[in-house]
Amino acid sequence: MNVICSTLNAKYIHTNLAIRYLKAFAAPEFEIRIKEYTIKDPVMNIVSDLYLQKPDIIGFSCYIWNIEETLKVVNMLKKIDPSISIVLGGPEVTYDTAWWMENYPEIDFIVIGEGEQTFKLLLIEMESSQAFENVPGIAYRKNGQIHSTLQSNKLDLKELPSPYRFSEDIPQLAKRVTYIETSRGCPFSCQFCLSSIEVGVRYFEREKIKDDIRYLMANGAKTIKFVDRTFNISRSYAMEMFQFLIDEHLPGTVFQFEITADIMRPEVIEFLNQNAPRGLFRFEIGVQSTNDFTNELVRRKQNFEKLKRTVTMVKEGKKIDQHLDLIAGLPEEDYSSFRKTFNDVFAMRPEELQLGFLKMLRGTGVRIRAEEHQYVYMDHSPYEILSNNVLSFDDIVRIKQVEDVLEKYWNDHRMDTTVEYLVTNVFSTPFDFFQEFGTYWDEQGWSRIGHQLEDLFRRLISFLEEKSIEQLDIISGLMKYDYLKNYKYKPRKPWWNPTFDKSERSAVYHQVINNPKLLGQTFLDLQLNEKDLYKHTMVEELAFNLEKYLSAGIIEKQPSCLLAYFEPAKEQTLIFSYLEAL
Repeated sequence: MNVICSTLNAKYIHTNLAIRYLKAFAAPEFEIRIKEYTIKDPVMNIVSDLYLQKPDIIGFSCYIWNIEETLKVVNMLKKIDPSISIVLGGPEVTYDTAWWMENYPEIDFIVIGEGEQTFKLLLIEMESSQAFENVPGIAYRKNGQIHSTLQSNKLDLKELPSPYRFSEDIPQLAKRVTYIETSRGCPFSCQFCLSSIEVGVRYFEREKIKDDIRYLMANGAKTIKFVDRTFNISRSYAMEMFQFLIDEHLPGTVFQFEITADIMRPEVIEFLNQNAPRGLFRFEIGVQSTNDFTNELVRRKQNFEKLKRTVTMVKEGKKIDQHLDLIAGLPEEDYSSFRKTFNDVFAMRPEELQLGFLKMLRGTGVRIRAEEHQYVYMDHSPYEILSNNVLSFDDIVRIKQVEDVLEKYWNDHRMDTTVEYLVTNVFSTPFDFFQEFGTYWDEQGWSRIGHQLEDLFRRLISFLEEKSIEQLDIISGLMKYDYLKNYKYKPRKPWWNPTFDKSERSAVYHQVINNPKLLGQTFLDLQLNEKDLYKHTMVEELAFNLEKYLSAGIIEKQPSCLLAYFEPAKEQTLIFSYLEAL
């Protein structure tokens, strides 16, 4: 039989681990080909490519982000060639399987839950007697009726063959995210998460995992993301893996983990702060809410003070970037409560703060008990909430405005110094800044059009002018600093009007040439001549002492000059400043 396992990834850089497990487990009896696409690929292109492979069976890995496009592909394939057997699997179709089979007659089989063994047994029956009632954990059709079988016991993960050793994957390892799994299951019971349904945590064989990681690094993998729901549930296991990765990582490799911060012991963080190279690890931490009543309703155990201690210690160590997650729309968290949650978490200044909205996933407790909190949500994936008993759709829209500018102005780190000043000195709270700016952004219609880097600065200035912010001279100076220090090359058209005309700029350059000590030893070491200054630098006048603000956080109203040197050899920018009075 000609068998294909396929999926539509959210982005090209993603890889699907599930279909590689299916391929590895089915061997050597079945030679499965993997075909990956993205949800942005035209459906006709996907269908054409799959059809040209002349498959007998196609298995699709299904998730909330790809189910709609996957069903379009399946529908077209069945119209073109009804003889192709279509098998769906994955978390999106594991629950409500009867509904999927009844509403989509083009689906021939659904593999329920853990699929490696089930899919192989299904292939065996399809090739032989077709006694599908003997295959555990499937839904199928027989004589026009839909049937399903009970799932078998969980697999012994230590016996699973490696899904990381396919030669055809090697050319792409350096270009894509590699996902790796060292355990399955989650010890927690958060009612918005599918992981809460599986009881207990099972581990893969440690030495095999280490060998796989060595193999992946040796073949060019640069970003390796562990998909374990709680990587640090076992402290001894996490410490062993951290030590292994520190000892054997190759330059340029980054490892990402989902950790539960409030159970991480201080000695583990101290170990990482002392021993982990900067940038080797990245932590993803699901905070979701700081409302104790909300967390209790979704059976989420969380000690926020211990979580905050962990995040703070990691941040102070300056070795590991942290990505923190929030979920808007959890039970009994109204707009005011979510505002507090946002401010509680933003106070820790994570490198990235992801603001998401509750998705009523099939099989989860929040979906089963949706009526208790009057949830209204999308009928189609991703089943995002539209309102509940304490959060109106108006509130949802407002929070989405926050999400939009948060992504552009904090998570992308284009103007960290400016945003820090705004949320600390100008607006009542961080949430209020992002909300007011996000609402203004939406009212201008900017959410419906694209933008360039300069547009982000112009739009922020426009917003601040609209609000008649008094410290605009300070803020615009900080924005110039942020803009120039993040620009690798001398910009041709900066977003502001130059503060110096041609003759004034020449006077500044002559002052610098005649007294380079003004700018410090680092500038002296560059040994720039007049030609270098004109060609590779920009100068701007600021209304305050930039150096004092950057070093001490104090705004001292004293005019200063900012000089940005765009170092061509290293593609980096150096910022210097000095007081004009000197």
